[in-house]
Amino acid sequence: MNLEKVVQDTGIAVVGLGYVGLPLAVAFARHLKVTGFDIDERKLGQLRRGQDVTGEVAPEDLKRADIVFTSDPAKLKSAAVVIVTVPTPIDSNRKPDLGPLRSACRTIGPHLAPGAVVVFESTVYPGVTEEECVPWLEEASGGKCGVDFKVAYSPERINPGDKVHTVENIVKVVAAQDAESLELVAGLYGLIVRAGIHRAPSIRVAEAAKVIENTQRDLNIALMNELALIFNRLGISTRDVLAAAGTKWNFLPFTPGLVGGHCIGVDPYYLTYKAEAIGYHPEVILAGRRINDGMGKYVAEMTVKKLIEADLPVKGSRVLVLGLTFKENCPDIRNSKVVDILNELRSFGVETLVYDPVADPEDARREYGVELLSSLESVGVDAVVWAVAHEAFRKLADTLPALYRHSGGRVLVDVKHQLSVEAARRLGLLYWSL
Repeated sequence: MNLEKVVQDTGIAVVGLGYVGLPLAVAFARHLKVTGFDIDERKLGQLRRGQDVTGEVAPEDLKRADIVFTSDPAKLKSAAVVIVTVPTPIDSNRKPDLGPLRSACRTIGPHLAPGAVVVFESTVYPGVTEEECVPWLEEASGGKCGVDFKVAYSPERINPGDKVHTVENIVKVVAAQDAESLELVAGLYGLIVRAGIHRAPSIRVAEAAKVIENTQRDLNIALMNELALIFNRLGISTRDVLAAAGTKWNFLPFTPGLVGGHCIGVDPYYLTYKAEAIGYHPEVILAGRRINDGMGKYVAEMTVKKLIEADLPVKGSRVLVLGLTFKENCPDIRNSKVVDILNELRSFGVETLVYDPVADPEDARREYGVELLSSLESVGVDAVVWAVAHEAFRKLADTLPALYRHSGGRVLVDVKHQLSVEAARRLGLLYWSL
């Protein structure tokens, strides 16, 4: 099979139309036939109406994209290349949950075209594509990998909410089971990626490269979080320390904060799972995970201490949390560590209110049982935890005092350092930040 035939005749299919799959499908639709497959009928209906609730694709781009949106797996038969972009979460025991990936393989298998190439983009530990996905595909299709179909891997590098580092502008890593498939996949992604293509020597190398990208970032943030814990006890500002240290040319610009989402807060567990399976206990990676997983609890505890400092009763106090999503200007609430703040505050008998104009209220209700406020009118609270740095919150800075129900001891816990200490004092706020 050659690239020209894929472009002119058969086209491709993208399985999973979320933050990764949809931008990919839209980009490819500028060059070839695209079938967009998803099992969520609600999402498919929105996409057919030109609505992307993730905010990753501009409405005009989605409406122009010639994509067949479907939940019918039989439509996959027409695709010469099937790209799988389903999520790879962890379970309650922080072990890899390959359920969505297994389900995708079992859905794809019976409908693979002869000679089709299946490209996996989902983040996994080294070995999943060849050791797990191939057997699932063979069982479902009744065919033999390398004869009836082939596999490849190209890790996604989507940064939700980022309008600069988009699919087209990030170097694409590709790997495949043989040279022919590698050239096909490299040429295919080369149609849409301007930044360049990196051919990895094996699928396992490409899988490992992806999982360590987020592990490295996780560890860097964990270091900043641990420094914040230390500097708080020393009574000095972490931000001031980082500003001073950052004047050196090779100091990396990481900052403390909550580490959630479907990538950084999850992917390291894929690597540690595999490491332990081969008899190695990864101490540094797991230590970083413990620190980052504990930051929501720490923020809640500092909120309680500030309430006590303000001579306010903790039990029965009202605390407003600004933001529920895992990062700013992004509606994704998966694995949000803001929920850890809420749960810990509630354990102290605190009444929590949550306002997030970016998050979907139905998603918040279904995922966490959280009822989002529709507005901030007359909330009357004792403390505010500014947890997420949404652009929509910037205009709140000067009106924060109006959110409180008393004139003194107004607590502000500024997780993302949206206000300076001086500005908080001018507003009459009892201020704390990571």
